[in-house]
Amino acid sequence: MEKEVILDVRHLKKYYPIKSGLLQKVTGHVKAVDDISFALCRGTTMGLVGESGCGKTTAGRTILRLITPTAGEVCFHGQDIFTLDKRQMRLLRPKLQLIFQDPYSALSPRMTVGDIILEGVKEHRIVPKDRYDRYLEDRMEECGISPSYKDRYPHEFSGGQRQRINIARALAMKPEIVVADEPVSALDVSIQAQIVNLLKELQREHGLSYLFISHDLSVVEHICDEVGVMYLGNIVELSSTEDLFANPLHPYTECLLSAVPNMDPRKKMKRIILEGDMPSPADPPAGCKFHTRCPYATELCVKEEPKWEEKAPGHFAACHYR
Repeated sequence: MEKEVILDVRHLKKYYPIKSGLLQKVTGHVKAVDDISFALCRGTTMGLVGESGCGKTTAGRTILRLITPTAGEVCFHGQDIFTLDKRQMRLLRPKLQLIFQDPYSALSPRMTVGDIILEGVKEHRIVPKDRYDRYLEDRMEECGISPSYKDRYPHEFSGGQRQRINIARALAMKPEIVVADEPVSALDVSIQAQIVNLLKELQREHGLSYLFISHDLSVVEHICDEVGVMYLGNIVELSSTEDLFANPLHPYTECLLSAVPNMDPRKKMKRIILEGDMPSPADPPAGCKFHTRCPYATELCVKEEPKWEEKAPGHFAACHYR
């Protein structure tokens, strides 16, 4: 039985204009997201991974229409959300939620925990007024926060507790899709595991679909069903998590996996060290964007952009080498 596609991203682009001179003429563009496509199924987790600056956070925020796209479609239940007017988008907002990376700056220091979690609930009338208190307590308990803390302020909590508050705020909106933008990168390792397990538990209970943005492949392996590897605005490889970790097809994916710490001291890992820095998205290389750092690059890679192909069943990559 095929799973229901709840979110379909098609040829999404986000370019930022570069202006110069006295008249501020547009002289170029920063191609933060440069034509990406993927589908997210109901009740599953799709991971977007890559090094800093690859465009994964911009992709996530553009998908939520927090950033205006340059081109492309994002279809939620078959409806392109970029065609919706302000009123229609307001009605849709509760279904699409975001968990921010920094649990400290994401919470208003002047609001209590109860007010933070209920702010969106009241604005969008998620539940009747007479149910506010019970609803708040249920969401706090689900996320591992004592309801007795509802009158406290964010500065009274640790980083892990603040991230639980962020998760409770998103969960309170009764979402169908949650974009988690590196939700554990600012936390201690022991707390990371707790937050990841909490996200998985909430997914099972509420049938949530996650777009999980991260640069930590060990976390991605634990929580994601599918993974898309981004480099310089493009998805260069896409497959199930199991296939990606067992048989990476793109050289960039190989490099990322080689950097994952190995817990078995008897097993030696071959580290692949990438030379040089990521090229500027304002002036990407011709041909394959990765050829300037790829250990397998040939003349063909310099001249011709690789096609997006299904190299194995359900395993896609854009690479001349394989």
